[in-house]
Amino acid sequence: MIIGLLTLEIYLPYSHSLKEKRKTLNMIRDRLKRKYNIAFAELDYQNKWQRSKVGLVTLNTQKGMIEKAFQKIIEQVEENIEGEILHKEVFFL
Repeated sequence: MIIGLLTLEIYLPYSHSLKEKRKTLNMIRDRLKRKYNIAFAELDYQNKWQRSKVGLVTLNTQKGMIEKAFQKIIEQVEENIEGEILHKEVFFL
């Protein structure tokens, strides 16, 4: 079994409060959890209004399936946020 971890550092220039940032992150989390079998958590920048680092974890027996899922997730996040992904990393265990 292979564990995949995707970390995304996100910049949200139109967020003017922690409440707005949480609302955006919750929308992304709910949308991704419905479509993919993932765990989602904010890893860093919890007290910053316009920045977030999130981690997404999934399991599969094939590394290629995880890579495809992560690529689709990145595309969906880019389409559904008013901001940009500053940095992304994928780890496998």
